Amino acid sequence: METRTKYFLVAAEVLPDVFLKVAEANRLLRAGEVSTAGEAARTVGISRSAFYKYRDAIQPFTDLKTERIVTFYALLKNRSGVLSNLLKVFASSGANILTINQSIPTDGCAAVTVAAETSGMPEPLESLLTAASTLDGVVRFEILAG
Repeated sequence: METRTKYFLVAAEVLPDVFLKVAEANRLLRAGEVSTAGEAARTVGISRSAFYKYRDAIQPFTDLKTERIVTFYALLKNRSGVLSNLLKVFASSGANILTINQSIPTDGCAAVTVAAETSGMPEPLESLLTAASTLDGVVRFEILAG
């Protein structure tokens, strides 16, 4: 049986220090202030293994109820219909797609960013995340900015 990822909103003050440092290391990498994961880990004072263990699980909170435009990142397998199925999830969720950008596939996968207006969605954004990330051919699906 497949387990679904659950998300929790937790105040930063109660998190173990390593989680906050991983979040800062991620920010340093995204901002281009450091060029490697090892450099990011050293800068914030954690081991590379701690960074790699938690890097995909820690994301900064964006108040999605007040934000109207959210940018999603998807890594899709280079197979016919995968992008179409992903776009159907957006349509059925009530999200209004504003832009779609897709890279040329390399190593059998293509990176896709989708900016969508989410204010008209009747269901929580987590429902869209779950539906999209469990589609066949979707390697990775996450919020890039919002």
